[in-house]
Amino acid sequence: MKILQINTSARSNGSESTRLADLIVEGFAAKNPAAVVMRHDLASKPLLLLDESTLNALHTPAERRTSEQAARVAVDNALIAELQAADMVVIGAPMYNFSVTVQLKSWFDAIARAQVTFRYTESGPEGLLTGKKVYVALTRGGLHQNAPTDTQVPYLKTMLGFLGMTDVQFVYAEGLGLGPEAVLKARASAEAQIDAILATQ
Repeated sequence: MKILQINTSARSNGSESTRLADLIVEGFAAKNPAAVVMRHDLASKPLLLLDESTLNALHTPAERRTSEQAARVAVDNALIAELQAADMVVIGAPMYNFSVTVQLKSWFDAIARAQVTFRYTESGPEGLLTGKKVYVALTRGGLHQNAPTDTQVPYLKTMLGFLGMTDVQFVYAEGLGLGPEAVLKARASAEAQIDAILATQ
């Protein structure tokens, strides 16, 4: 088993979403001693943004790219290759201002590439990253599950599904900004969700 963990908090230390993602990965690794874990902390090592120079590099044929353009495309190629090789993807996804973090958006921008991770067919778009299980640890300061303010889950289902990853399970830790008692309740709830996931494996 190859597990790819993507931590998308702006914090390298003290992130609740990272802690929960760690628990998921550690739980599966304990059940699969031969598992290989690949991990990215996008706070300590931010990804490059999708800017004009990147777009130009991506749209330039490989044989005509400058050395700088080739190096830039190679960064995203490595991220795509890791994802293609993974059997499981675990994402730590805090909510910032009712949305995903710029770190997570940058990862999606890096891995979404036509003819590589998705393609358009006569019957519509087709995701090419199939056969993967995805777990997303969602952390929120308020209470947003099943509410109009939860823009994360629809976005993540759409983005992951577009790329072919339709087997997605969410772990919720909500109310983390509502005081110490709420924090304890949120952590207990999220950890119980993780225990239930691991119990079925």
